[in-house]
Amino acid sequence: MNRYPFWKYLIVIVALIFGILYTVPNIFGQTPAVQVSSANVARKIDEKMLERVEQILKQNDIPFTSSQLQITGTVGTIRVRVATPNIQLQAKSVLEKALNTNIDEPDYVVALNLLSASPDWLSKIGAHPMFLGLDLRGGVHFLLKVDMQGALETRYESLVTELRTLFRDQKIAVESINRAGNTIISTFKSSADMANAQEQIHIRIPELTSTAATTNNSFTLSSTINPSEITRVEETALNQNIVTLHNRINELGVSEPVIQKQGTDRIVVQLPGVQDVAKAKDILGRTATLQLRMVDDSPAAMTALASGTVPFGLEMFKDTDGNSLLLRRQVLLTGENLENAQSGRNHQTQQPTVNLSLDSKGARIFRDVTRDNINKRMAIVLFENGKGQVITAPVIRTEIPNGQVEISGSMTPTQAADVALLLRAGSLAAPMSIIEERTIGPSLGEENIEKGFKSTLYGFLMVAVFMIIYYHLMGFFSTLGLIFNVLLLLACLSLLQATLTLPGIAAIALTLGMAIDANVLINERIREELREGLSPHQAINIGFDKAWGTILDSNVTSLIVGLALLAFSGPGPIRGFAVVHCIGILTSMFTSVVGVRAIVNLWYGRKKKLKSISIGTVWKPDTDK
Repeated sequence: MNRYPFWKYLIVIVALIFGILYTVPNIFGQTPAVQVSSANVARKIDEKMLERVEQILKQNDIPFTSSQLQITGTVGTIRVRVATPNIQLQAKSVLEKALNTNIDEPDYVVALNLLSASPDWLSKIGAHPMFLGLDLRGGVHFLLKVDMQGALETRYESLVTELRTLFRDQKIAVESINRAGNTIISTFKSSADMANAQEQIHIRIPELTSTAATTNNSFTLSSTINPSEITRVEETALNQNIVTLHNRINELGVSEPVIQKQGTDRIVVQLPGVQDVAKAKDILGRTATLQLRMVDDSPAAMTALASGTVPFGLEMFKDTDGNSLLLRRQVLLTGENLENAQSGRNHQTQQPTVNLSLDSKGARIFRDVTRDNINKRMAIVLFENGKGQVITAPVIRTEIPNGQVEISGSMTPTQAADVALLLRAGSLAAPMSIIEERTIGPSLGEENIEKGFKSTLYGFLMVAVFMIIYYHLMGFFSTLGLIFNVLLLLACLSLLQATLTLPGIAAIALTLGMAIDANVLINERIREELREGLSPHQAINIGFDKAWGTILDSNVTSLIVGLALLAFSGPGPIRGFAVVHCIGILTSMFTSVVGVRAIVNLWYGRKKKLKSISIGTVWKPDTDK
């Protein structure tokens, strides 16, 4: 009667092994490490770089336990494990001096990190420790303010170029187009030209609102961006900056960063486990923008470049190989007009290419630029920290009318992929500044972990003692089920690589209470059947069956609340609580009904003539009256 088929026992055993294997990595803790990543598109992180890092450490007698090259997409990162924090600091100092000969323009980012200390064989089966939140691991919290005025200025510069192109296509005589703050002033020779221009702006560039004015035979249009377009520009800038921040934070090796909006112009960044606060501020504070400009390869420009002078109207930049180029000051397009960038190959020559997709406005401008500058070079420039670098400068072979741009040249497939990645998310739509910074030390995080662990442990012990005293052996089985439940819960969180925070620990404690509640229901049902005079085997079987309906109802209602928290809460402590709560409900139902039943069946099911169950005092009604 109380025997499981073999496949049910097998499920319980597999679940138990899974719980142990995927919970164990959380016990090993973390080891200090040094991380090396590229700060310059021209510097690659590969096997040769790994050998160079190992050689530098050996030459300086700095011991390390292991080193590895991790490649995500086309981005490489080197991580070197060391034994102590002191060795970690020494290794960082030595590597920075050896790899970055120019401190003002570093080629590599050398950052402190913490890596899991679990054995490699566990990592190979996907058993990794849970991520710890800022309140448990320590780290830094930044509040960044996006310079929306900077985003608007970039948009105004782009609109000036659009207006020049529009007036030229429509053959409208314009004397000058200048920008004064947040206003574009266009001056015309006649009122007819001004009226025609105003009509064309209304049709072709609806985001501009133009006002006509006539003074002293001067006909001017004052154009400003309308409020709805300003809102769109600001939202786009905020979203693009968030995407770019995710890519930059990869340099710091943060496994589970929190990056989210706050209001209309602010971004919250939380970096658990980051020790090098200065480096984090440097990476997050970079103000990078993307620009397309024409290269001046005229004989006069080349002569001036050879003599070390820069002619008026030009600027000098270096490309990724260190060669100098002279670019015109006029900005043709910015990163705002770039919708996508992917690497590929030319269908005819099979050469590696970078394929760009421009928005409608960018496509129109690019068509005119390429039509008027065939056989000339156009440079793609990335500005970071106020310094520009030419990523690539291809020759324009023909007019490109559809906004689908193919850049080819002396590139390898890897270089093409790197350029595409950099163009997709290497630039900020608007500058940012750090207006708030908070640091939570590792010692405070360890204190929070210790307090959370002790509170959960003491709560578990008190529950276990009560269950064993009140329900005797059945209470002990319930306690084993509770341990099984905790193992499964931690294993699921580790497998999902969830982030554990203090609210998550609170959810674990709540799960223990709800799980033991299910066992109380089962034990009381069994007692009730024994009071009715049923045999022990019948009482166990009916008790588990009848308790299941009540357990299901109570847990489903709690699960609905947890799912509502998941659906309507953003990233943060509430969501962390909800994740642990929902997973805990599912594991508690399995362990209470299936796991504990398997233990009871193993213990009592083998006894054919079972006379009693160790379940505490079974109170029977007084029948002597």
